[in-house]
Amino acid sequence: MTFMHKLASTAAALALTAGAALAEPALIFDLGGKFDKSFNEAAYEGAKRWAGETGGSYKEIEMQSEAQREQALRRLAESGANPVVMTGFAFGDVLNQVAPDFPGTKFAIIDMVVDQPNVRSVVFTEHEGSYLVGMMAAKASKTGTVGFIGGMDIPLIRRFGCGYAQGVKAVNPNAVIIQNMTGTTPAAWNDPVKGAELARSQKAQGADVIYAAAGGTGIGVLQAAADEGILSVGVDSNQNYMHPGKVLTSMLKRVDNAVYEAFKMGTDLQTGVQVMNLASGGVGYAMDDNNASLVSADMQAAVDAAAAEIIAGTRAVHDYMSDNSCPVN
Repeated sequence: MTFMHKLASTAAALALTAGAALAEPALIFDLGGKFDKSFNEAAYEGAKRWAGETGGSYKEIEMQSEAQREQALRRLAESGANPVVMTGFAFGDVLNQVAPDFPGTKFAIIDMVVDQPNVRSVVFTEHEGSYLVGMMAAKASKTGTVGFIGGMDIPLIRRFGCGYAQGVKAVNPNAVIIQNMTGTTPAAWNDPVKGAELARSQKAQGADVIYAAAGGTGIGVLQAAADEGILSVGVDSNQNYMHPGKVLTSMLKRVDNAVYEAFKMGTDLQTGVQVMNLASGGVGYAMDDNNASLVSADMQAAVDAAAAEIIAGTRAVHDYMSDNSCPVN
């Protein structure tokens, strides 16, 4: 190889390295909007934290319809964004088709496993975190009846409900658990009016603590619960602040950490399946000044003891998605 050839090769390598270093990450929000105060907003917080710490910039897309999923993915990959992170199981089929067309681009999907060499699949043990807030709900309930309101009726949300029911029953085997799903289409994630209606209906049936795992729909659940003088349990993000003294706790699903870590890895994103569980801090429950008066020391000690047992493997929480069944209801 001549000196000029060596120089040209070195310049090309440097250009590629510089291009990789300058690649912007990107984030696509699921339906329901970036500021849903729940799942999508948690993703946004992770991206914002990365940008604040690094001074970097990122691209983002808020979808308006199901039809935009593939278009959004391809547009970002073609623009050179790397990695491209997306929130929500509903991206699974589309990503499985798009990822092979962009082998040089890394993708990360939250809440779904996509078996492609350039994809990082991030999943959470929502049943473990839901078990803990279920225990807390049972301890706080005066009527012995609690509620669960899910968003779209899919196995993932049934996993939340099943974990919650197990936690409730662990405290009060005779407890009554009322469960409703908001709908069977993606519109179920963004229907606060329907959420409020379901909450009022559950309260009329005796529920005095209601757990909402419904994205933007949950905003209506929490509002109605506060208006009706009963307690609610938030989800994904810490929603205690929304109605101080009326939200018992929130089941934390650290989507923010998943996005932050993906952005931080950049083009070196590690692919494969990442499980964010109770042991790794991927799920948990929220305590702050807004709910401190609602959670007694004994209540918190019991929940923390259960969490330690789950982490140690001495207390099992059934995962609905393992066989689409729940041992309690």
